[in-house]
Amino acid sequence: MTDHLFAWDERDETVAENGVAKRTIPGAGASLVRIVVPAGTSAARHSHAHEQFVQVLSGSGILETERGRAAFGPGSVFHFPAEAWHAAEFETETVLVETNVSA
Repeated sequence: MTDHLFAWDERDETVAENGVAKRTIPGAGASLVRIVVPAGTSAARHSHAHEQFVQVLSGSGILETERGRAAFGPGSVFHFPAEAWHAAEFETETVLVETNVSA
């Protein structure tokens, strides 16, 4: 493998107590994180100091932001400016890829 080509299954996986599994590819100004969220998981309202994009590869749920609640599914993309609060409920097992942009 080179520093320019990565495979998710070759990245170390961390698994939280709630079963959320993450694999990260770090970069100089941004990072990619592949996340597998079990069905029935909730992410409480929170924000980040950095800008974030999230692409839904599979699964479904409800996203909540200051603009209200909306259903999401495969092909959905979220954009959160730095410090923008958001919360989510995952109805089915959901696979996401986050892009976290450094400030």
